[in-house]
Amino acid sequence: MKENLNDLSAFVLVAREGSFTKAAARLGISQSALSQTIRGLEERLGIRLLMRTTRKVAPTDAGERLLGAIGPRLDGIEDDLAALGELRDKPAGPVRITASDHAASSILLPKLLPLLARYPDIQLEINTDYRMIDIVEQRFDAGVRLGEHLAKDMIAVRIGPDVRMAVVAAPSYFDVHARPEKPQDLTSHDCINVRLPTHGGLLPWDFSKDGRALNVRVEGPLILNGFPQVLQSALAGAGLAFILEDTVRHHLAEGRLVRVLDDWCNDFPGYHLYYPSRRQPSSAFALVVEALRYRQR
Repeated sequence: MKENLNDLSAFVLVAREGSFTKAAARLGISQSALSQTIRGLEERLGIRLLMRTTRKVAPTDAGERLLGAIGPRLDGIEDDLAALGELRDKPAGPVRITASDHAASSILLPKLLPLLARYPDIQLEINTDYRMIDIVEQRFDAGVRLGEHLAKDMIAVRIGPDVRMAVVAAPSYFDVHARPEKPQDLTSHDCINVRLPTHGGLLPWDFSKDGRALNVRVEGPLILNGFPQVLQSALAGAGLAFILEDTVRHHLAEGRLVRVLDDWCNDFPGYHLYYPSRRQPSSAFALVVEALRYRQR
């Protein structure tokens, strides 16, 4: 019975991850051992549960049925075991959060590393990703997103101050290009575009002034999918960048970048931690939320 339960847990993880490699890494075993476990389960049940190709792994119809039947039950067992952990003297257990690299480095780590020092039995996992991940499906405890507009079944907790975007370029760029006076002027400039995985299209350059909102479609020779690379390219003189103000503040102060269109860039709600309203938080997760909660000075 115990062997069957372990094998079923392994099957659920592979089906949800869509990958033997990722599932094996989560379980801390080799990919071949995991494959053998699933093969043994299929042989005992006498039915194929997973379709394997060189590009992906997906449940068969029978696998989908089994996943729907036992997945929630195994999740319930994990929740019950986590609840038993609440009887311990110290908060403990894993807390998984997905966030952008900027949110992780500017807010999560500065606030949570001191917490881990006080509560060493908490295991924090931060997954940096620009995609809009379904945190329930991917089994994250929480996610981090700019702004406060989230799905109705999510709780949002503000964890950072308001933020602003900035339009910047290196001084060398303006040696050969006139500075834009209004957002419409950007159409005649080399702009560094960003294509994020979830959006598919290019990230819009949104501006507002005196109650007037303006969205400008910009063009340029460079499209990237990460903001560290956008900053690197702007510093090298590749063009204008539309980027979070706090990531370029010290470059502006030291003259490595020049800012334009400042009066068209306004504050908007900063980072929020979000998690399902139906979630029963563990003491470890509750401590993480309180440590991250933004308290305006």
